[in-house]
Amino acid sequence: MKIVLFGATGMIGSRIAAEAAARGHHVTAASRSGRAPLEHALVTGTAVDAGSVAEVAGVVGGADVVASALVPPRDGSDPREPFLALHRALLEGVARAGGRRVVLVGGAGSLLTTDGTALLDTPGFPAEYRGEALAHADLLAALGGVADLEWTSVSPAAAIAPGERTGAFRVGGDTLLTAADGTSSISAEDYAVAFVDELEAAAHPRARMSVAY
Repeated sequence: MKIVLFGATGMIGSRIAAEAAARGHHVTAASRSGRAPLEHALVTGTAVDAGSVAEVAGVVGGADVVASALVPPRDGSDPREPFLALHRALLEGVARAGGRRVVLVGGAGSLLTTDGTALLDTPGFPAEYRGEALAHADLLAALGGVADLEWTSVSPAAAIAPGERTGAFRVGGDTLLTAADGTSSISAEDYAVAFVDELEAAAHPRARMSVAY
């Protein structure tokens, strides 16, 4: 399978690239720097501005699926509109090139707790992450109006960090998955496993899925 991955050099994107390549998929790692996130015969880096419709269209032609691990701005400014505008350009570029499938790294903040409250609206949600959580929520809402592409948003657990690849996790939908002790976590490596599973299987078309231990 030919995959074009935007945001390939970040914590999550680099692990998605590694997991996909390990399964024998060809990965074009698209980023501003053009740097490949790892040395692998199946991973090629290319410099692309994801905010340019023309540049996106120029690189995604012929891909079986486009993946986005792009993150909201983390410079202290309000990330919501820039993040949404970035993905509007990305989605338009994919559609212009004749692409059909896009799988995106989503956020955990808009997942629902057992009483139906979004995680980002619960007491104790870290204020420093609220803007980023709202940016991901805005994107998820916008995806619902995308008619010309088959999309899937993959939300991680409340806590995601580098760790081990175990291959053992749960997959859910709009509700936050928690362990018996109430915690919600996933390693970036196992998140990448679930993400590439979805790239391969297309099991959640036009829907949000979640993954956690």
